[in-house]
Amino acid sequence: MTTQKFEEDVEVLKSFFPIFCNDNHKHQIKKNYVFKYKSEEYYFQTNLCVECHNLLNYSLQKLKECPHDIKPKCRKCPSPCYEKPQWKTLAKLMKYSGIKLGYIKIKNKLTELLR
Repeated sequence: MTTQKFEEDVEVLKSFFPIFCNDNHKHQIKKNYVFKYKSEEYYFQTNLCVECHNLLNYSLQKLKECPHDIKPKCRKCPSPCYEKPQWKTLAKLMKYSGIKLGYIKIKNKLTELLR
């Protein structure tokens, strides 16, 4: 997988996890993430509950270990690496956050048009 694709996927995870966690869980804690992929080092900080931090760690690990040169979307992968429980939880999280982001974009466009 290219570094650019890796960075794009990390950005999606960074934006989707807080949306889901803030709306569905309590007791978020701040955590720093520092990790390497190929020759690059990445750093970000996020507030999530313990369960979401664990799933984010798991997702980042699976992303770093992806064996495909041209990475497919995980839901269309011919050899999925996620275990079933994590897969189901992440699918729910991605669906929820994706829909909510879509609504936010529509709301912002309507607000902009009405000004």
